[in-house]
This record gives sequence, C-alpha cells and structure tokens, in this order.
Amino acid sequence: MDAFCGSRFWDSNITMYTDNPDLTPCFQNTMLAWIPCFYLWTILPVYFLYLKRNKRGYIILSVLSRFKTFFAFALWGVSWANLFYSFYEIVQNRTPPPVYFVTPLLVGITMLLAMLLIQYERLRGVQSSGVLVIFWFVSLLCALGPLRSKIINSSAQNTYEDRFRSTTFYIYFALILTELILSCLKEKPPFFSPVNSDPNPCPELNSSFLSKLTFWWFTALAIQGYKRPLEDKDLWSLNEDDRSELVVQRLQKEWDKQKQEVQQLTHSDTDAHRSGLGHTQGYGNYSIPKALAQIDEDNIGGRAGSRTEILLSSNRKQKEPSFLKALLRTFGPYFLIGSFYKLIQDLLSFVNPQLLSVLIRFIKDKNAPLWWGYVIAALMFFSAVLLTIILHQHFQYCFVTGMRLRTGIVGMIYRKSLVITNSAKRSSTVGEVVNLMSVDAQRFMDLTTFLNMLWSAPLQICLALYFLWQALGPSVLAGVAVMVLLIPLNAVIAMKTRAFQVEQMRYKDSRIKLMNEILSGIKVLKLYAWEPSFAEKVLEIRKNELRVLKKAAYLNSLSTFAWVSAPFLVALTTFAVYVTVDEKNVLDAEKAFVSISLFNILRFPLNMLPQVISNIAQASVSLKRIQHFLAHDELDPSCVETRFITPGFAVTVRDGTFSWAKDLEPALKDINLLVPSGSVVAVVGHVGCGKSSLVSALLGEMEKLHGEAAVKGSVAYVPQLAWIQNATLKDNILFGHPYNEQKYRTVLEACALQQDLEVLPGGDQTEIGEKGINLSGGQRQRVSLARAVFSDADVYLLDDPLSAVDSHVAKHIFDKAIGPEGLLKGKTRILVTHGINFLPQVDHIVVIVDGRISEMGSYQELLKQDKAFAEFLRNYAPDEDIEEDEPTVVEDEEVLLAEDTLSNHTDLADSEPVTNEVRKQFLRELSVISSDGECPNKMSTKRKVCDKKPPEPLLAKKSPPEKLIQAETTETGRVKMTVFWQYMKAVGPLVSLFICTLYGCQNAAAIGSNIWLSIWTNAPVKNGTQSNVNMYVGVYAALGLLQGLLVLMSSFTLAMGGIKAARILHAGLLENKLRTPQSFYDTTPTGRIINRFSKDIYVIDEVIPPTILMFLGTFFNSLSTMIVIIASTPLFAAVIIPLAALYYFAQRFYVATSRQLKRLESVSRSPIYSHFSETVTGTSVIRAYRREKSFVRISDMKVNDNQRSYYPGIVSNRWLGVRVEFVGNCVVFFAALFAVLGKDSLTAGLVGLSVSYALQVTMALNWMVRMTSDLETNIVAVERVKEYSETETEAPWIIEDKRPPEGWPTQGQVQFANYSVRYRKGLDLVLKDLSLDVKGGEKVGIVGRTGAGKSSMTLCLFRILEAAKGEIQIDGLKISEIGLHDLRSKLTIIPQDPVLFSGTLRMNLDPFNKYSEEELWSALELSNLKRFVSSQPAKLDFECSEGGENLSVGQRQLVCLARALLRKTRILILDEATAAIDLETDDLIQMTIRTQFEDCTVLTIAHRLNTIMDYTRVLVLDKGKIAEFDTPSRLVASRGIFYGMAKDAGLA
Repeated sequence: MDAFCGSRFWDSNITMYTDNPDLTPCFQNTMLAWIPCFYLWTILPVYFLYLKRNKRGYIILSVLSRFKTFFAFALWGVSWANLFYSFYEIVQNRTPPPVYFVTPLLVGITMLLAMLLIQYERLRGVQSSGVLVIFWFVSLLCALGPLRSKIINSSAQNTYEDRFRSTTFYIYFALILTELILSCLKEKPPFFSPVNSDPNPCPELNSSFLSKLTFWWFTALAIQGYKRPLEDKDLWSLNEDDRSELVVQRLQKEWDKQKQEVQQLTHSDTDAHRSGLGHTQGYGNYSIPKALAQIDEDNIGGRAGSRTEILLSSNRKQKEPSFLKALLRTFGPYFLIGSFYKLIQDLLSFVNPQLLSVLIRFIKDKNAPLWWGYVIAALMFFSAVLLTIILHQHFQYCFVTGMRLRTGIVGMIYRKSLVITNSAKRSSTVGEVVNLMSVDAQRFMDLTTFLNMLWSAPLQICLALYFLWQALGPSVLAGVAVMVLLIPLNAVIAMKTRAFQVEQMRYKDSRIKLMNEILSGIKVLKLYAWEPSFAEKVLEIRKNELRVLKKAAYLNSLSTFAWVSAPFLVALTTFAVYVTVDEKNVLDAEKAFVSISLFNILRFPLNMLPQVISNIAQASVSLKRIQHFLAHDELDPSCVETRFITPGFAVTVRDGTFSWAKDLEPALKDINLLVPSGSVVAVVGHVGCGKSSLVSALLGEMEKLHGEAAVKGSVAYVPQLAWIQNATLKDNILFGHPYNEQKYRTVLEACALQQDLEVLPGGDQTEIGEKGINLSGGQRQRVSLARAVFSDADVYLLDDPLSAVDSHVAKHIFDKAIGPEGLLKGKTRILVTHGINFLPQVDHIVVIVDGRISEMGSYQELLKQDKAFAEFLRNYAPDEDIEEDEPTVVEDEEVLLAEDTLSNHTDLADSEPVTNEVRKQFLRELSVISSDGECPNKMSTKRKVCDKKPPEPLLAKKSPPEKLIQAETTETGRVKMTVFWQYMKAVGPLVSLFICTLYGCQNAAAIGSNIWLSIWTNAPVKNGTQSNVNMYVGVYAALGLLQGLLVLMSSFTLAMGGIKAARILHAGLLENKLRTPQSFYDTTPTGRIINRFSKDIYVIDEVIPPTILMFLGTFFNSLSTMIVIIASTPLFAAVIIPLAALYYFAQRFYVATSRQLKRLESVSRSPIYSHFSETVTGTSVIRAYRREKSFVRISDMKVNDNQRSYYPGIVSNRWLGVRVEFVGNCVVFFAALFAVLGKDSLTAGLVGLSVSYALQVTMALNWMVRMTSDLETNIVAVERVKEYSETETEAPWIIEDKRPPEGWPTQGQVQFANYSVRYRKGLDLVLKDLSLDVKGGEKVGIVGRTGAGKSSMTLCLFRILEAAKGEIQIDGLKISEIGLHDLRSKLTIIPQDPVLFSGTLRMNLDPFNKYSEEELWSALELSNLKRFVSSQPAKLDFECSEGGENLSVGQRQLVCLARALLRKTRILILDEATAAIDLETDDLIQMTIRTQFEDCTVLTIAHRLNTIMDYTRVLVLDKGKIAEFDTPSRLVASRGIFYGMAKDAGLA
C-alpha cells in the first residue's frame, strides 16, 4: 500500500495519540475516496432490478433534475481533471504515485454512474432517491477529513502544496454538498402515473426520502389533530396497495391455487385408488379445469366431493387446502423487507454497549486526548439515531403487512359467507363468523409485529452471550442458567393464563348472549316483570367471570415480578459467581455496567420468545378456524338449471328430493312439478309440511339429493320473514335497480305502501333501523314485496307474503300485485299461502303434506277429487257467496315509529326458508354482534349518505324530523380528569395512593442497588483483589430482592383494585339498564347497548389495569433515570428543560391525534360487522336477486373506510417513536458528553451508572407516551359505561308503603279517565283523552286501522308508556301510584310477537320457579303443547334455542298462551298475533281463552273480527280517540266504522 501511495498508509502518532489528529494523505486518497464508490457499485445491481420492475410513469425534465445532472457531470469533470493533471505531471517528469491515477478514474466513473442513475430514476418515476441521498451523504462524510487536513496544512505551512489538486478538491467538496442538498428535495409527481382522482391522497407516496425515513409527512395531520379533533374527512385515502379490492383479489388468487392443488391431489389419489396404479396423476391434473368449471371453485363440492371422501377415508384424511401458504405467498415478500431491517437493527443494538466500554476505559485513562471522548459521544448518538430510524422502518413494514392481512381475511370471509351451503351455515352462528372476522383476523394482525422475533430473538441472545463471555468468561453461564430457568416459569404462567382466558371468554360469551336476549326481549321482560330473575342470571355469570379474572391476576403479578426481577437476578448470580470463583477476578466498572446493558438487551428477546410462541399457537388455532370456514361446501350454482328448460314452462322439478344438509333426512321427497310460464300457483299445507322448503329448493338453497330442477330467467323472492336492510325505505325497495319514478309509484300503490309513507317521518327517505326495527311486521312484509315487484323478474317466489298484513290490505295486494289482474300479470308466480280466499283465483294449487306433493290441480278440480284439500277447505272456508272477503290471517299493522318496535327485535330468525318448520332446529343462532355507534348507514351502491339529508318532516309538516336511531356520539378532545377520578373512586382512593407509594419505593430500591454496584466497582484493588466482596454481594442482593417484593405487592394490589372497579361498574350498568324505560330501547340500537356490556366492560376488566401498571412502571423508570444522570453529572440539568419541552410537544401532538384516530377507527369498524351480520341473515335474498357483487363492493368500501383511519394510527406511532427516541438519544449523547467534560472529577463507576441508565431511557420514554395515550383512549370505556349507568330510569319496581292488597285485582275492572299518552317527549300524542270503563269480567275487543293506537293502550296498562295526562284505575286503585312489578305481575298479556329465551322450556314458562310440576303440565295441556313436550326426550327441560328458533312460530305462540294460563290473573290482554299461525292453532287459542278465562276481564286487540263478534263490547279506535264503543250487534246496526270493517270481512 505504501508503494501504491508513495507514503505511509497509517500512522498512529499522527492520527491517534495527539491532541490534534490528522489522517495520512495515503489513507485519504484511498479509503476515504473509495468508500462511497464501493457503496454505489454494490447497491446498484439490486436497485437496478428493483427499478426495472417498479415503474410509476416518468417525470418531466425539471429544473431540479437538470441541476442535479449538471452537477454530477461537473463532478465527473473535476475528477478527470485530476486524472489528466497526473498525466500532465508525467509529461513534466514528475511521475506521481499510482494512487493519483486510480482514484480519480474510479471516482470519475462513479460520478458518471450517479449522473446516469439520476436520469434513469427520472424515467422510472422516482421522486426522491434514497440510494443517491445516502451516496452523497457518505461522500460528504468521507470528504470532511481531507477538507480539514487541507485547510490546516494550507494555513500552517503556507507552502506550495499541489495547488491544483487543492483547488479541484474544494470544488469537488462544494459540488458534493450541493448535490446532497438537491437530492433531499423531491421531484414533481410522475407523468402518466395512474390518474389519482383522490380528493385527499396520502402524502406518503409523493414525500421525499428523508421525509419517509423520519415519517415527517405525517406531521401535517398531527398538527391538525392537535388543533381540533380529526374528522372522517381529514383522513387520507388508502394507498392503492392497501385497498380491500386489490388485497382480497391477490389473496383469493393464491387461495384458489391452493384449492386447485388439493383438488389435483385428491383427483389423482382417487384415480390411483380406483386403478390401483399411481400413474394416473396426469389425468388428475388434466381434469381439474373442467372440474372447476363445473363446480365453480367449490372445494370438491356437491356429490363428487362426498364420493371422493368415501374413497379416501380408507387411505387418509382428506387434505384441506392450506390457507397459510396462500397468506405467505400473498404477503410474504413485503414482510421480508421488514425482516431485513430487523436484522440490521439487531446488529446495531450491540454497538452502544461496546461504545460504553470504550467510554469507561477512556474515563479511567487519565492521559487519553479529550477528542476521543467527543468522538465516542458522537458515535453513540449517531448509532442510536440510526437504530431508531431502522427500527421504525421495520415496524412500519410489519404493521402494514398486518393491516393487509386483516383486510384480506375479512374480505375472504365475507365473500365466502355469500356462497356457503345452509348446512355449513348452521355449523357456525353469525356470531362465530363475525368472530372470525374480528378476533381471529386481529390475532394475525398482532402476530405480524412479533413474528420476526422467532429468528431475531435467538440471534440477539447468541450475540449478547458472545460479548458477555468476552467480559466475564464462563461465569456468564450462571446468569444464563437463571434466565433459562425463568423461561419455563413464564411459559407455565402463560399457559395457565391462556386456560383462564379461554374459561373467562366462555363466561363472557354466555353473559353477552344472555344480555343480547334480554335486550332483544326487554319489552317482554317488562310486561311479565321478569327482570330480577334475569338480572340474577347475569350476575351469577359475572361472578364466575370475575373469579377467573382474579386467578389470572395472581398469575400476572407473578409474571410481572419475574419480568422485573429477571435482569437483576441474572446480574446478581453472574457477578457473585464471577467474584467468588477466583479472587483475582475483580469486578470493575467496565465489566459491571457493560454487562448490565447487555443483560438489558437480553431481557427483551428472552421474554418475547415464550410470548411469540403462544401468539403463534393462538394464531394457528385462528388459522385452522378460518381455513375450516373457507373450506366449507359452497352452494352448487348448477343445482338449479337456469339456461335450459322445457319450452312453455317457467319452473320444472323432476323426481326432486331435497334436504337441508347432506346428513339430514330429506325435507322434500319425490317432487314433480311443472309450472307453465305466466301462471299463478298457490302452495298450501299445514304448518311445517315443507312449503317454504319448496321455495328454498327452487332458489337452490337446499341440497339436491337427486332429480333435477330448473327455473327460467331471473328470480324475485319474498321470504316469510321479511329481510330489511339498514338503509332508507326507498333503497330497500330499489335494491340496486335504477330508479324509475312512474314504476316506483305504481309499485308503492300496488303494495299498499302509500299510506305508510305519509305516516313515516321521512317518507321514503326514512332510514330503517337494523332488522327493520322501526317498521311493523306488516310494513316490513310489504316493503319486501315491493322490492320483488320492482325488480321486474321473470319468476316470483312468494313465501307467505300476505300473512303479516291486515285482511283488507292482503286483498288489495292480491288484486293489485299478485293476482291474475295485478302488476305481475304475465309473470310466473309461486305463492305459498295460508289464506283460503285467494285460492279460487289462482291457476293451480299444489297441496303439500309431509314433504310430498299430495295433490295438485285447479281449485275446482281439487274440490271434485274430495281428498285432503277438500276437507281442509270445508273446515275453513266460509259460505261460498262471500268467498272474496273472508279475512286472511293477519297481524296488526303498527306504523307509528315505535309501536311494536321492540317486539320486532325478536325477528331473530334470518330470512331463511324454513322459518316455520320444526326442522328449523338447526338454524344457527343469530347472535348479532352489531353496530356500535355507527351512523346507521344509508346505502345505495351509487351513494352513501350518512345523516346528510334531513328526511321530510313528521306528520305535522312543521315539527323537525327526528332520526329514529341517533348517531352515537364519539367523545372528542381530552379525556376529562373526572373520568380518572371516577375510576379511582371505583378502585378506592386509599388503594390508589398506596399503589403509587409502592411504585415509588420499588424504584428507589432499584436505584439503590445500582448505586451500590457503582460503589462496589470503584472499591480499591489491592494486589489484584478486592476486599469485602461478600458484603458487597450481600447488600446488592438484599436491595434487589426488596425491589422484587415491592413489585409483586404493587402489581397485585393494582390488579385487585381493578377487579373491584370492574365489578362495581358492571353492576351499576346492569342495574340501570334493566330499569330504563322502554322509550330508550326504541331509539337505541341493541348493538350499541351490547357494546357497553361487551367491549367497554372488557376494556375495564382486562385492558385498563395492565395499562396503568405499564404507565406507572415507565413513568417512575424515566424519573429515576433523570435523577441518576443529574446526580452523577449535574450539568445535565441544563439540557433537561429543552428536552422535556420537545418530549412534551411530541407527546401532546401524538396523544391528541392518535386518540381521535383510534376513536374514528372503532366507530368505522362496527359497520363492517353489522353489514356482515345483515348480509348473513339475508344471504338467500341477496342470492335470489343475484346481488352478491354489489354487496361485496359495499363490504370492501366499509373495510377501506376502517383501514383509512387505522393506517394513520400506525403511522402516528412510528412518527412518535422517531421523535421520542430522538429525545432519548439526546439524553444518551448529553450523558456521555458531560461525562467526558467532567472526566477529571468522575469515577468510572458513576459514568457507567449514568450512561447505562441513559441507554435504557429511550424505551421507557417511548412506552410512557404510548401508555398515556392508551390510558386516555381506554379510560373512555369508564366514561361510556358511566353514561349508560346514569340514564333516566322508570318508576320503582316496588314501593313498600304503596303495595296493593294480596288478591288485587279481585274484580278486574279497568277505568281510563281523560287518558292521553305519547311515545317519547317531543312526539305527538298517540292516545287523546280516552275515557272508558270496563267492568270486571267483560270481554272487550279493540279494533281500528293501523296506527290507531291499539297496541298503545295495552302498553299503557302496563305503564310501559307513562301517562301524559289523566289516569288509569284498576279496581279503583290508581296504577300510577304502585310499584311497576306489583302492577305488571298482576296483569297477564299474550303479546303479539311470541318471545322465547334460550334456556329450558321450564325457565321460559316460570323463571322464578313459583309453580309446581303439575301446574306446568296442566298449563301445557290446556295450551295443546302437552303432546309436543312429552314427545321430547328432555320433557320440560327441552332446550329452547335463542329466540325459540327451534320451535315453529305457532308453537312459540302456544308457549305464550301457557305462560298466561300459569299466571291466570283477573285481567288478560291479548294482542292478537295471527301472522304465522295457521287457522287451527288460532282456533285453539281462542277456544282456550273462552273456556279458561271466562270469569276474567279480557281485552283483545283483534285483526280478525270473527273472533270478537261474540264479545261483550267492542271499542273502535281512530287516530287515538274513541270512535265507537258498544256491543257488536249495536255497532253493526248503527252503520258506523265498525260496520264498514265487518262488511269488508264479510260478517255484516
């Protein structure tokens, strides 16, 4: 080298051991000049490939680009000028050394390369080049040394020293500096890049390299979030690569490949199996595309699948396609970039401990030149900053991968749920599938952050051990042994905690399920006064839940103890072993503090490993669940042929046998059916005979066991239980079809919706709550019908659409829409019906008995055949002459917003065909985990409005419109201190104080032990040994153990306090919710209340205590660091103020922004799930109308909306991390710098202490901000729970001094006096000045049109609605003066919607266990259920599923009758519900009531006048006033309203 340069390459006397260091010219000309060149040459090939593959359009040649190119060219010129100068010197006979030729040549070529790269990047659309920024930066760094030498030399010697080369060097330096500055600026966005029509694109794409490194591009949003709470419109659009459509598409592609591979294997396996040879593989591969085409990516669905399975079961279990592989292929490559950063970060984290040991040596060496210290401090700072930047790049990649994973999984599950079979659907409830979306997808998201620890932890452990071994030799093994021993302890704790978590989840699920039922059926609970019994059940579950939580808390405090004491125990054992093994071993500052900082590095991977492994275990369970769901059978789209069909027919079925699942009995057997195009066919039969199943079979919703079915053209379907979306009424009818004013009006008219629109607050812009909550049953059914009529399909499948509406409405609909002269004239209509009066007008009638078609033909033909049908007719048909008008089975139609609002909550059945059948047993429970706080979304595919357009005003066109479901308020701004105080009160103020004191003591102990260590290391060394070693070890151990003990106590006390608070807050919430008036439930979606019980209580139970624990830990940790550094180098105090200010700013900006982002994220998350559960309930409708695509689109849009607020949330953490860690790095820098400055007065021990503390502070500071933010975010749960624990309550349940006499009411006399009532404040009166007197034992029928206030009267008797004025007396006792339970338990009601709760039948009849077994059985006998119940193996303990799903609607109605028979009070209120009941069941109920309640006062809200024609009196209501009130015969004679109704019904 010396020959190459013509001078020495390295001279330590010039460079190191001097107060004025300099580098040799040779070193400057070789190493320093070559380093940047090597960097560029090595990175270029990789970068070139990257650019080749990623093109973003090209950038126009801008001024900036021209300058950059020009300066690079100039640099090339300058370098080669030197080269030519060397040649010139040869000519002058001064031959320079070879280095003067090689270096300029190399540098020149490199500069030329840089110039070309600038242009190439421009053509590939790179706006800011990281590669070049680093290149210019490195060049500048390497040029600093020579620059200093040249300046010093020229001023010192003033001799002629190569003036030409000096000049060119100064020019070179200036150009490099200019290039660096220019390359930090960014170019304009590329041309021809895909047009971004985004109003608010994410600035990340167009930001410069430095801005990306430091996340500076996020600052604008942080400032905005600090100035005012962020709103939805402030958020940026998602980056193209993160959008749901793209991510899901990529994942779906990989998943399809997986499915294909498995299919190929299966096929080849089966073939091999068949032929007994292995060489048929080829055929297997070959047959795939065809197979796929046939079964449309169904995993070997349909029959082929089952055949294969049977064949394979003999040789092995069927292989499921691997979802993991699909995920790896889709997201792996991107994730690997993050892993690469992690690798660099791991290596860098060991630089500072090494520098610390150099620093301590420097402090000990009194002769060392001072500039060494400055260099060490600067290096520490530099390496720490680099570490920060790389770490956060790594996190960014991991989190974005996690986010995409979640998007992909949610999208896949949504798409799958639209195509799975009914049997697959029943194997998982909606709740479970929503869980796949929320919980399991979330687990994957959490896993991505830690996944790299799998290889990184072992790497860090090995490196740390290597460096420790160098310092302390074999004694390290003692410390490692302790660590290794702690791992199984942690693992055991983790396993136990998992087990507890699972158990607790079980309790939590059952509690939420119960709460969901309680809230869905709250009206019924109130009517029956059953709240206490249910409250007790909830509290019982809650008690168990908290018991498990308490056990988990014991474990957690143990693991906290292990986590805090581990590094200390390790250090203690290592040092103790080290000094006792050999007395020549002296523990000096360098060994002690470097070891401690290495142990601190070790602590993280060692603790993370078990956690990562348990996380992976959890994720693998989730993976299996998701994979299992995605591998479910899909509906076979070819099961119903749509293209080819016998000419002249619209629907044909030949030898069709259908069942609900492959393994169930067929529900329909040997069906042969030909429906001519354009005809009306009625399907009749008893409850549960398979009418709805026939419709489902035609829709392709059932498994076709054999035979064939064909339906020609498009289909419109009206399910038996209407499926209504949470959107405007108009959107529900249009259902994605283009709007056509005239057609729309005629449809509304035909479906009798005109009048309803006048009554609804916003006309057809009224927003319908979830599950159609603010429409009555009849309205829902008519909207559902209007949707079908509007869709203008070829074939109409109508599953009993007329049952839920009044008789005259049914007649209107039949005439105007369905019948021979209706709107659908010429379309093919298949109508399932219970109403006999329409039968004469249809073309064909199909009679179904027990799943077979028993006879078919026209009305007249069937009468002639004189079989089952004729008998059925004879029983029910009225006299022939008034055939038309005989009322159909109907249900009261309530319009006013909240009339039977809640009763409708119970339509938990999804619109799935089998509604009535007992076969519905398997119908999955619908545990909707729905909307928390979304603004119920008005959707149409083209626009999405949220609360923007005020609906037209209420009836009186003056009053302002009221939105039924108020959008949930999200809190904004800082969390008030009162909330913290409320939580502290719940924990107990003294306990809170005690906890803080314990934390203070524990940190004092920690500082104490470290100070003692520094005293120990400074102890004088005599003859190579230290004295009093045992004393030093003993005190050190005592202090450390004391700290551990205090940790144990404090974390335990905290956990207990948290559990106490959780108990108190939940009890208050439950107590209040059961006493909240009904009006609250009418205006608040159940989902929102359930959310308080699930999400918010969960946060209070499990999130807040650990957050507080972490917060206190990090807070005291940071505090003690500052104390230690100031104590050892008091100068540091001067820097604290500016650093604290910096820190405070970052923290405030971050907390304000991130808290609001989290709120926006959680508000935008619930619509994903509520839209999903809505979709799952309506899959059959969505499929029938072939609207899957647009629903997928809506779902994607909701996911994107959610990720839009999630993404800035991730970035805000990175932004904060970079800034806060920068503050931490400054602390390290100043601690080191002041140690160097105070070198003469400080001992090595103190320096070690203060710098090793400083090295830890970065983490603590970072976590402290996070925890502050988490605490502020999560404490909101306390606020939300409090808010719902303090809503107004109804009157007390029991008023001790006003209790009614024992047997009250004895007569059952009911008086209304000037009684008026309204639903809620601000609404109009629904009953106006009612005055009437019903004598004991009278039977009174109440009739009136929809919305006349019939149901309201019953609600008033139970004080569900409180009087606006006037009063009601029962037996002369004012009901407003007694307790609600005293009143409600003395009245009996058979409500309109039969509500059952999941649990035994016994519990449903008698939740308080008041009645004997005999009484229960006699009630069942009288209500005609005895036969059914005794046929069940469990008898009275027969388990009813949620909402009584496994009983038919008729049976549920009979259960309600049995409840009434058990209570048998003097007053019975019957809200007639004849919707889904066939006529027989109805007669049964009427008979029972006549015989069993003959001496009671009976008030019946009637829809079918024939039931009340023999009543004592009839009350006719009209618009909330009494229109007529007299005996039926007199009313008919007086020819008033009642006469008109009776005439319509053919009774007058």
